[in-house]
Amino acid sequence: MTQSLSSQLAVTAPIDLSRYDSRATTGFDGKKADAKKGLAAIGEELADLQEKLFAGGRAGTSPARVLVVLQGMDTAGKGGIVKHVAGLVDPQGLAITSFKRPTPEELEHDFLWRIEKALPEAGMIGIFDRSHYEDVLIGKVRQLAGPEEIERRYAAINDFEQAFTDSGGVIIKCFLHITADDQKQRLAARLEDPAKYWKYDSGDLDERMLWDDYQRAYAVALTRCTSQDAPWHLVPSGHKWYRNWAVATLLLERLRAMDLRWPEASFDVETEKKRLAAL
Repeated sequence: MTQSLSSQLAVTAPIDLSRYDSRATTGFDGKKADAKKGLAAIGEELADLQEKLFAGGRAGTSPARVLVVLQGMDTAGKGGIVKHVAGLVDPQGLAITSFKRPTPEELEHDFLWRIEKALPEAGMIGIFDRSHYEDVLIGKVRQLAGPEEIERRYAAINDFEQAFTDSGGVIIKCFLHITADDQKQRLAARLEDPAKYWKYDSGDLDERMLWDDYQRAYAVALTRCTSQDAPWHLVPSGHKWYRNWAVATLLLERLRAMDLRWPEASFDVETEKKRLAAL
């Protein structure tokens, strides 16, 4: 039996990110052109399943909801996933949240307060462009929180995600893995193209100087906060085309497993047909 992509990319043990090939194409045998065709084919089924999910939420017949968490170093492709994968489905069923530096109001609450407010409602697919994991990544690397607080946050994240899945939610966590060389090439490309200047932030270079520290922080977070119900997936993202195909496939696999169905009619269909015909 062919292994699911989810099982192939799932984090199951302590990891050393330097040993992972960012240009691997795990689970895919074709080339770039094949991946683009495959993504289009995936889109057709994704759209159908997402509509069933959305219909169940709107009809109040299902509590099911999906949360896609995207994490990765700058230029890893979080925005590309939103454009190329989320763009395959009906936007009315999407809730996209991009988490920035916490506001003064948010800092007055526990780190999960703003995350809980952004969780998708029943029937929705929520996408987090960065997430609650920033608080055990930047918090750790930049020493914005002490070791004891960081430890508390790992446990709080696990409890939070378990509560989400227990309530009928499905969570798909994707770490978009690139190397320092991948990032350097992408940053250089942005500086060569005026149409991409808006994507460039000089602060990215400040974070790049701490690359090794972030890699260690990610390795700990991915290991400490992966579980059967909310596993982390390490998605090789050196090839953008593979990254898009892989995340779309992970989403498709999970939606298929949810056994989504159209809501039953809340009215007598034959009666309504007769009423309509008489008008």
